[in-house]
Amino acid sequence: MNHPTSHTAPTATVLQHVRAQYLQKKAWLYALQAVAVGLPLAMWAYRSWQHGTGEASIGAGILIVLSIGFQVVRWREVRKKTSLLKVAQHLNRKYPQLEESAELLLQPETELGLLANLQRKRTAETATQISTAEASQVNFRNGWLMFLAGLILAVIIWFVPALVTIQPSAEPLPEETTTNVNAPVAQLKAILPAIEQMHVRISPPGYTRKDRYAVTTPSFKAEVGAKVEWTLQTNQPVKSLQLVLGNQKPVPLRAVAGQAHTYSAAITVTQSTLYHLQVNGQNSDFYSIEAIPDEAPVLTVKKPAQYTEILFGEPQRVTVQATLQDDYGLKTADLVATVAKGEGEAVKFREQRIPLRVSFNGQPRQVQLNQTLNLQQLGMTYGDELYFYLQAYDNHRGYTRTEAFLVEIEDTTIVETMDELSLGVAPNPEYFRSQRQIIIDTEKLIQEQKSLTQPVFAERSNNIGVDQKLLRLRYGKFLGEEFESNIGAAALPEGLAEGHSADDGHDHSPKKGESEHQTQMNELLDPYLHKHDQEEAATFFEPAIKAQLKGALAQMWEAELRLRTARPKEALPFEYKALRMLKDVQQKSRVYVKKSGFEPPPLKEPEKRLTGDLSKVQTVALSREEKPEASYPVVRAALQRVESLKRGTKPKADDAALLERAGQELGKAAVREPGQYLKALQKVRHIVQDIRAQQAVCADCLLRVESALHRFLPVSEKRAAKRTSPATEKNLAQDYFNRLD
Repeated sequence: MNHPTSHTAPTATVLQHVRAQYLQKKAWLYALQAVAVGLPLAMWAYRSWQHGTGEASIGAGILIVLSIGFQVVRWREVRKKTSLLKVAQHLNRKYPQLEESAELLLQPETELGLLANLQRKRTAETATQISTAEASQVNFRNGWLMFLAGLILAVIIWFVPALVTIQPSAEPLPEETTTNVNAPVAQLKAILPAIEQMHVRISPPGYTRKDRYAVTTPSFKAEVGAKVEWTLQTNQPVKSLQLVLGNQKPVPLRAVAGQAHTYSAAITVTQSTLYHLQVNGQNSDFYSIEAIPDEAPVLTVKKPAQYTEILFGEPQRVTVQATLQDDYGLKTADLVATVAKGEGEAVKFREQRIPLRVSFNGQPRQVQLNQTLNLQQLGMTYGDELYFYLQAYDNHRGYTRTEAFLVEIEDTTIVETMDELSLGVAPNPEYFRSQRQIIIDTEKLIQEQKSLTQPVFAERSNNIGVDQKLLRLRYGKFLGEEFESNIGAAALPEGLAEGHSADDGHDHSPKKGESEHQTQMNELLDPYLHKHDQEEAATFFEPAIKAQLKGALAQMWEAELRLRTARPKEALPFEYKALRMLKDVQQKSRVYVKKSGFEPPPLKEPEKRLTGDLSKVQTVALSREEKPEASYPVVRAALQRVESLKRGTKPKADDAALLERAGQELGKAAVREPGQYLKALQKVRHIVQDIRAQQAVCADCLLRVESALHRFLPVSEKRAAKRTSPATEKNLAQDYFNRLD
């Protein structure tokens, strides 16, 4: 019993050593990959923390933890899949000397036969000679490449912080808000030295359905109707602390009870404006408040078109597809429809509101409308018109309505033409309109089919077929079919399908005295002869209209066949097509006759016409040259002074007042476009302070103010100042032109 045990332990130990070393190397590979990913993330978190962006640091830390967890999960999956059996199969593939017998090392000797035990012992001796380090080899090439890439990226982040941090720009910072109402404004250096901390809290109006929030920049956006509250904390007591809004009366900031050196004030935003703080007579820079108005609802109608005509036989339904959306929420919407019935002075209108089949619970911001209007339920019939439009209300005071849409049901009893104004009589007979009555009777029979017995149903269908036959015969008169000689020609024997037979009494032989050659000539001329004694030639229409009328008769044939065999539903499409073709024939066959009337004789020209004396008539010509007054004279004068100051001219006493007046003009533009003019307005104040303090004017401020003044003026007034050339340059230019000859 001891002999097999002595062989089992060392052989199983070889497989376990290979498995353990393989898992260890895999762990080092995954750890190397985790370091390659975490190294640049850690550098990013560190640089973000240095620049005060804690949110970025937290995000980078979360990514590092996720990458480590991912590698741990991968290693545990590999450990689960790498069993001793897998190791044995791997050794069989890698080492042919094991003779595909490594799996025998995992089985006890007592369970194997004689030959299997001999092979097991031989494999065990070979396995002890295998290097476990070589058998458990893992490729670290991809891991080292990832580590090198991560190291390079980390070095780039360390030496180039601009890639991971947002540098402050010269323009005003964009709006930043936070749900933390106690968050202070971050830019205190640009306000006033006496202010230690400032909070700006905004309470949005009720229609926005937003919670109270705070802004972290002195320039911000707020909804119209929002309440804005400033809370300032100073490092010492102040005598005067005011909030100046544009040209309005300053709003004093009152002391907060129970808090030392703390002052507050609140306003309601009604429009965009500029503001600045004034502490003990010292003014801060200008900052902007941009009012966000409540937009009206937006209605986009996809279906139907602006004008829709429902032809005879089409379903009298209209599908309305539209998109309703609003910036803060929709309160309600409906469809206003107006039905017009009648014509001329007898027209009647009926207006009604149709509720939309959409839900406005919770005041959604966007709603998709897909609703079908049944025109018959609205009381419409042939010839009526429907005018409708959509209207929507938001949760504030916004209202929007679409343009009117027109839906018209075609009336086949009325021919729309302007020729009737000049015609004395109607040239169309009454039976041109009877096909529509046949269609109406057929539709009525189909609707009443369930309540009728089969004999009654067949009889009524046959009666409608008889009416269709009579109508077909009436129209056949226009084609010369007065005796129905061609009816059923397709069913006659070959050779007699022309409507003749051998015993019909007609003489089919050539006429006496006519040769065979003359007979052939008559056949060639037959299509071009007008023969009044033949039915086909006796017609009142042109060939094109005649062909279309034949097509209508063919459709009547098909409809009559199905009506006679009690199949009115199958006959209905042919009836519709026959009606359409008849209406086309009716329109094409109309004739215009000029209406005759009284024509008065031509008037005799006056004897003294064009003989008047014009010697006393004098033409008065007044001319006056007016030079258009240039707009914004203060801005143009300030622009000239700024250009002089750039060239080194000493400031004058009235330059400060001139720049202040120009700053008021820029302030109006800064309310509309704070990003374009707000910074320049602040520079104007710096220039004014330097001039009054008799200090050197900032050159960068002059450049920025000059650019803003140029941008403010209209395009036609942006003319560059004429540059005065030195005398030497003038002489040189003159000498050059003299030598051109």
